[in-house]
Amino acid sequence: MRPTLKSILPRGLFGRAALILVVPIVTIQIIVSIAFIQRHFEGVTQQMSRGVLSEVALLRADVDAAPSAKTALDAVARLADAFEMTVGFPQTLPAAGDRKDLLDLTGGIVIEALRAGLEDVRSVDLQSTPRRVDVVVGTTKGPMLVSIARSRLSASNPHQLLVIMVLASALMTFISYVFLRNQLRPIARLADAAEAFGRGETVRLRPRGALEVRAAASAFLDMRARIERQIKTRTLMLSGISHDLRTPLTRLRLGLAMLPEDEEVQALLSDVAEMERMVDEFLAFARGDALEEPVETAPDDLARRIVENAARSGHQVVLTLPPGLSPLRLRPQAVKRAVENLLGNAFRHGRTVWLTLAETDRHLRFVVEDDGPGIPDEAHATALAPFGRLDDARNRNRTGSRTGTGTGAGTGTGTGPRDAVAPPDAHGWSAEGASGGGLGNGPGAGLGLSIVADIARSHGGNLVLGKSAGLGGLKAELTLAR
Repeated sequence: MRPTLKSILPRGLFGRAALILVVPIVTIQIIVSIAFIQRHFEGVTQQMSRGVLSEVALLRADVDAAPSAKTALDAVARLADAFEMTVGFPQTLPAAGDRKDLLDLTGGIVIEALRAGLEDVRSVDLQSTPRRVDVVVGTTKGPMLVSIARSRLSASNPHQLLVIMVLASALMTFISYVFLRNQLRPIARLADAAEAFGRGETVRLRPRGALEVRAAASAFLDMRARIERQIKTRTLMLSGISHDLRTPLTRLRLGLAMLPEDEEVQALLSDVAEMERMVDEFLAFARGDALEEPVETAPDDLARRIVENAARSGHQVVLTLPPGLSPLRLRPQAVKRAVENLLGNAFRHGRTVWLTLAETDRHLRFVVEDDGPGIPDEAHATALAPFGRLDDARNRNRTGSRTGTGTGAGTGTGTGPRDAVAPPDAHGWSAEGASGGGLGNGPGAGLGLSIVADIARSHGGNLVLGKSAGLGGLKAELTLAR
């Protein structure tokens, strides 16, 4: 695939700002350099070369007029000294042809001017002798070598100007880099604070930088404060409601316990237990993980504790851990509650449950799979919505509780093949599950997956539902950002 201009350009704000700053400077310097060299140095070189041509022509005329080569050299010696030239008839002449350095920007103009203004020019050498130009011209006494100071043929070398321009550009670019970094640093800090707040962490941020950046930082701080107040208010309100509801429910339970045991009393006790579970779900949904501080946690140890708790509850989970899982900062109780909610739903509707951990440089994933009937793709959004209940889960009298142990490797870890088991006759998935931190199987208010999604978002991740390729049931991926 051929790279496009968009894929080559920097994606970060600092890189793009530096590009906007550097490209015009480099472009202007290139244009100025080309125009200056072509219009100034080339013009000056042509004028100076034409002045030297008349002097060389005068020397050759005197040589041609002399009776011999020796008398010719004696006749032009004083004139050659005045012209800052040396004249001779060497026995070994330079090879025919013109020579100059590749980076000699005015050398070509000198060669062109000498050949255009003089007749019978055998060679022009600007390379062999430093700061000299050796010209071989034909005379009546044979080829004559004229050595001319380079300063008489062209202006001072333009490399000095280019070096000065490059050094000045590098200095100005460095100064601009420092200034640009100081201007963009508050934006980077604002982005870090926003990303940390998305993970549920509060990072201290002080508005700095330009007025627009300060306004954005102040607006973010105000928004963060309002959200934190809303979360605190919601938590306190529902905590109070939960506490107030527990008292009459406890009185109801005590009153029913004093009555003779019969089917009606048992039904009422079941209703009271269901109401208590709903109160727990409301409290867990409102509280989320706002009261827990993130700590450095080993995800493999957390997964093993979750599997051990499931085993004590009579459930078996096939746990798969990749080697070398690195620790990360998270709220262990909240993540534990989220994974147990997923496992509770899996146990509720399937016999075999897998828990797999996977990590990348930026994410950690808890993947829960089961062999139940799963959730249709078009119902995923409903299942993740608060109080969302799928059609078969709306009848509270059909709890469809399943506590089968399934098959597999128990609570051990491994990476080998796992045998799929035929799905059971479940009543269908619901969005409720166990939301109080345990692996319960009773009906709820449809907040289980919503709690998991809320915990995932508070850790900078998300919850994605799909179909298990190995078991055929539901696959729930809980992703946490590093």
